[in-house]
Amino acid sequence: MNIPSKILENAVDEIATLPGVGKRTALRYALSLLNMQDGEFASFVGSLTTLKSESHYCSQCHCISDTPVCPICSSVKRNHSIVCVVENIQEVMAIENTGQYQGVYHVLGGVISPLDGIGINDLTIAQLLSRVEAGGIEEVILALPTTMEGDTTNIYIDRQLQRFPSVKVTTIARGIAIGDNLEYADEVTLGRSIVNRIPFSMS
Repeated sequence: MNIPSKILENAVDEIATLPGVGKRTALRYALSLLNMQDGEFASFVGSLTTLKSESHYCSQCHCISDTPVCPICSSVKRNHSIVCVVENIQEVMAIENTGQYQGVYHVLGGVISPLDGIGINDLTIAQLLSRVEAGGIEEVILALPTTMEGDTTNIYIDRQLQRFPSVKVTTIARGIAIGDNLEYADEVTLGRSIVNRIPFSMS
């Protein structure tokens, strides 16, 4: 792509580092930003700066939050005895959109994937086990992607949780197609998968 301005080209290169953004899309975004009024541009840049400097990760579930403990973990209306384990923040939002789940979450920050250099210690699995060990948790729902990496992570966590015999380990029903990410599932299918979860050992 022949871009006549080096400044514009540098901006395009930076925008294109975002997931799913190619060079042509990045160029459209860069030109759109360039055409913004000064006030609009300052507001846009300010929101990104605030996102980076003031966002927290919840100290309990590791979801993004404006406060040290997120609204879900601090809510007295949620069932804190049920913890749903997900890969990322997008999946928390996807499950919340179904309106079918009233427990709390634990965000791993990824799945075990040696090819991508992601090991057990790169995830929040140890923190999950500490939550369970502290007591009060009756069920752990494994809601990770139905991929080889997701299944590997599920199996590892299930084995670690076997030392807590009073804790039931379940997984979402496979209404989600094999290989799909939860954030792309429609809300009805995902909601039914949560409601109709099954013991992990039967999956």
